[in-house]
Amino acid sequence: MGLFIRRKFSKQTGKLKSLLKLAISRVAIARRPRLARKSIASGDVCQLLALGHIDRAIHRAEQVIQEDNMLEALGIVETYCKCLIEKAAQLDKPQECSEEIREAAAGVIFAAKWCSDLPELQFTRDILAEKFGNDFAMQAKEGTALVDPVLVWKLSGDTANMELKKKVTKAIAAENNMLVDFS
Repeated sequence: MGLFIRRKFSKQTGKLKSLLKLAISRVAIARRPRLARKSIASGDVCQLLALGHIDRAIHRAEQVIQEDNMLEALGIVETYCKCLIEKAAQLDKPQECSEEIREAAAGVIFAAKWCSDLPELQFTRDILAEKFGNDFAMQAKEGTALVDPVLVWKLSGDTANMELKKKVTKAIAAENNMLVDFS
């Protein structure tokens, strides 16, 4: 007979792991429409450039930026969820958690507010807030403390930056062998 090794978790940690696994599967589902919207918006930018409507193309590039930012943020959130699942045993002793786990927990707490297509994160946020304390949770919700600045920027960043819009428009034009002059 084999020896079964089973890690013991608290009920709360077990529930957290289940929620995180659901969130990971939902990330894959949430990506599909965003990829489609990004592709459509990129095509629109290309068509507008071909028609000579540079101002409208630059404006439409904002949608490309928003979708791209959200796709990258979903990737970061997925990585954090996987990290928390792998190191779930440490979550029962939050004061002894490594910096990596604390960053992942803070990132998930912050993302819960911005990722409405991942409802499991709302419940995950509550469990993590209970484990790590209200002060940690409040700082994470605000995007301070250990939250990755890239995640904060991707989820709440300014997409109205004209230079960024022009850069994205130029990149789309280059992919389609078009020249763009913004003067």
